[in-house]
Amino acid sequence: MSKTQQLIAAVLGCFIAGFLLVGNSKEKTNEEREAESMVRATAGMSNMASKKCPVAIKKATGSQAYMGIGSSTETDNSTYVTINWKGQKGDNFKEASCTLHVTLGGISKLVIDGEAIIDKDV
Repeated sequence: MSKTQQLIAAVLGCFIAGFLLVGNSKEKTNEEREAESMVRATAGMSNMASKKCPVAIKKATGSQAYMGIGSSTETDNSTYVTINWKGQKGDNFKEASCTLHVTLGGISKLVIDGEAIIDKDV
């Protein structure tokens, strides 16, 4: 390659690198950041509830609570998530409801067959 071709290749390489850097460093808007934050918070709450609640139900009843038929979830997408279970054949409970509040960092309410096992004020 001649010196001129090398110089042209170097200049083109710099332009390409510059375009890639500018394209990848686009700032996110506040709305995009808020939406991503809400998704992460909701996912975190649901994940924590799906780990802590079945353990608490098993400790109280001796039966494992599985997500599936008869299960439902309620949330406001920012502060709490409630998971409801229907007991299956052979379980030691008919209905269980577990509410997890982010402000407490854990279970705030656990109700099994109408009896409050855990009931913390938020």
